[in-house]
Amino acid sequence: MSCNYAEGLSPYNNKGKLGLKEKFDSSDAVESKVVQLAEWISTAKHTVIHTGAGINSDKYFSFLRGPNGVWTLEEKGLKPDINISFDVAAPTKTHMAIVKLVESGKVQYVVSQNIDGLHLRSGLQRTDIAELHGNMFTERCNQCGCQFVRKEATSTVGQKCLETPCPASRRNGRPCRGRLHDTILDWEDNLPENDLGMADFHSCVADLSICFGTTLQIVPSGNLPLYTKKFGGRLVICNLQPTKHDRKADLIIHSYVDDIMVRLMKLLDLPIPEYSSEKDPTKLIQSGHESLINWTVPDSSVKIMRTIYEGKCCKQSKKRGFNKDIERKDDLLDFKQIKRRKPKETEDQCENGLYTIHTDVSDNIKREIVMNSLESKSNVITAVKDSQKNIANSTECEVKTENDATQPSQIILEDSQTMSLTEHLHANVIKVGVIDVQS
Repeated sequence: MSCNYAEGLSPYNNKGKLGLKEKFDSSDAVESKVVQLAEWISTAKHTVIHTGAGINSDKYFSFLRGPNGVWTLEEKGLKPDINISFDVAAPTKTHMAIVKLVESGKVQYVVSQNIDGLHLRSGLQRTDIAELHGNMFTERCNQCGCQFVRKEATSTVGQKCLETPCPASRRNGRPCRGRLHDTILDWEDNLPENDLGMADFHSCVADLSICFGTTLQIVPSGNLPLYTKKFGGRLVICNLQPTKHDRKADLIIHSYVDDIMVRLMKLLDLPIPEYSSEKDPTKLIQSGHESLINWTVPDSSVKIMRTIYEGKCCKQSKKRGFNKDIERKDDLLDFKQIKRRKPKETEDQCENGLYTIHTDVSDNIKREIVMNSLESKSNVITAVKDSQKNIANSTECEVKTENDATQPSQIILEDSQTMSLTEHLHANVIKVGVIDVQS
């Protein structure tokens, strides 16, 4: 199952940190932490759940980066024993508990990195989930962008053409004439625009983000929970392995996700529903287009969430005195250019706390600001003092940065807007990965 997906992706040697040792909290520790989580969910106004492969049952799945994961064993020249069709798997207790949490109003949105389609099959509605990396049980038209639910899992990955005509019609009643493709992303494919938009806006608006079963290594999806922290919310991570954002979490629970969910639902006095094929969209599809189920994120939903986001987060940014040029309102205008990124093997951090930064802009021109040449904090301070002296002698100064096109970009600092070099760099970039930044 996971093997077929992993083998279908384009070759890439560095798949992140693999086979990290799993950690288990004591039963008493898990109980006390879940009590705290239940209290936060009960008082939160907007809760978002972020899910990864760890919410699935190892009965069906061989996880990707676990001790016996697909990519962990691949590094050793081995393959997992488990390799079952996606059609055989069924939603777990966690999948069904999430459906109940959404229906009861305890959770407002779900953001998933999973491609197995189990959220869809659990009965979760399209308006309640963003599928950032695709879905084995959906297909998308290359012309009109409409998505439809499939009866069976697709046999291809990488958004390949399925040679099936799009069943949708244009506004004038004529057929679309597009071709359906699978929705599974390959490395560095563009993320689906509306899914990413909804996930981003909900993560920013949320006052509680809960991560279940993900090491948060893939960007930008792995960094979305941090937006909740940025705007004053709480971050909870439930995972057996350490994650790259553990040090920023308000609560970390090391236990199986199903066990956490059973305890949590009991404290919230909510029953976990059983999986029902009668609510599984893939089981409701019959032959012919008349029974097709639309799985498209409406543009209207994105517009509504954008309005809510701008009303809360952009005003909050102004109150905090954020630079107007880098408000996330402007940063989120174009989701089409944001791609799925490969995990980084190492984190090369300079002594002054700045990383080597890669910036992707909308015209696909890449720039690099290399801070490794600053050997220590004293170098930065010296550079700042020199720049301030120059400002005192002239009306403006130019700070040049190198880019791939070898054309210097200029940052003009007026006398009335003097800031330090480090402040300027931090004010004008928004981190998306370990060393990856979206400008």
